[in-house]
Amino acid sequence: MEAHNESMEEKPPIAAPVVPSRTPLAPEDFYLDGPNMVFTAAYHLKRGSCCNSGCRHCPYGFEKPKQDGQM
Repeated sequence: MEAHNESMEEKPPIAAPVVPSRTPLAPEDFYLDGPNMVFTAAYHLKRGSCCNSGCRHCPYGFEKPKQDGQM
């Protein structure tokens, strides 16, 4: 009987994020702010539409409604 050891299994490599057209991200498309990947206006324009998430650099003018207690 073979012992199954999950820690010894190979994990697939982490793929680079892609825009919807499956084009790899360019350096001007994002930057890292601590653990967060922040998409630039250049990325959003390549994406072609607003995602309505209140992104920091939204070129489409969408602003997420503020919750109570937020400034």
